Amino acid sequence: MGAAVTVDAHHHVWDLSVRDQDWITGSALAPLRRNFTLADLAPEARAAGVDRTVLVQTVTVAEETPEFLALAEEHPLVAGVVGWTDLTEPGVAETLARLRALPGGAHLRGIRHQVQGEPDPEWLLRADVRRGLAAVADAGLVYDLVVLPRQLPACARAAAANPGLTFVLDHLGKPPIASGALEPWASQVRALAALPNTVCKLSGMVTEADWTAWTPADLRPYADTVLDAFGPERIMFGSDWPVCTPAASYGEVLRTAEQLTQGLGADDRAQVFEGTARRVYRL
Repeated sequence: MGAAVTVDAHHHVWDLSVRDQDWITGSALAPLRRNFTLADLAPEARAAGVDRTVLVQTVTVAEETPEFLALAEEHPLVAGVVGWTDLTEPGVAETLARLRALPGGAHLRGIRHQVQGEPDPEWLLRADVRRGLAAVADAGLVYDLVVLPRQLPACARAAAANPGLTFVLDHLGKPPIASGALEPWASQVRALAALPNTVCKLSGMVTEADWTAWTPADLRPYADTVLDAFGPERIMFGSDWPVCTPAASYGEVLRTAEQLTQGLGADDRAQVFEGTARRVYRL
């Protein structure tokens, strides 16, 4: 491969015998209704030259984060974990401290909540959530944003109100790639990128496109927008495996990311495929 792809900053695993993934519904997602483990990922990552990953939460269940930390302790492939905890609970700081004291707790690098599922577009601005975000910052962790475009203005306001906390935008903020529309997403993502404590993952694009007919050209306007807005030093590659698999294989996602960044110099590509993730998540 042309780029030094060594860090995958966004993937998942799950075991349906341990816990249902209740978001896997309908025939389109049927291929995801099976177990996906690190043993499944490891050979694909190895073939792609990836030697470090960030394992990201899938469901808002407290038990999942300790399980992921234990996996990180056992498997050298996983260098960091973005877990979940209830940001709105009064004792969130103590919960974060307990998580970091668990086996593998040193691998906890960030927290994420399915903000995309919150009906309130300004959920991030609630007083109890702001208190939780402050606790995440105090713990030296980052906060991953999984949001829809309509929630991007609140993301920008939350980032502006918490300059000591790094906000990592997952999946470009889920732009409407299948429709080809750029606005208002592009303006909203540029407003977020104007804040220095924000970072963006070059991830999740194939599942926002037409799963059966997408081409790299369909993704390019969106990738170009975030590369220009954030700069390569604030962009990190993520596969979004296995969620990507109904639309593209692990290798296809990597090759497409290479194509979308081929206009960058070697140093900038190294930031996208390694440096940004290592720095932001302290891998």
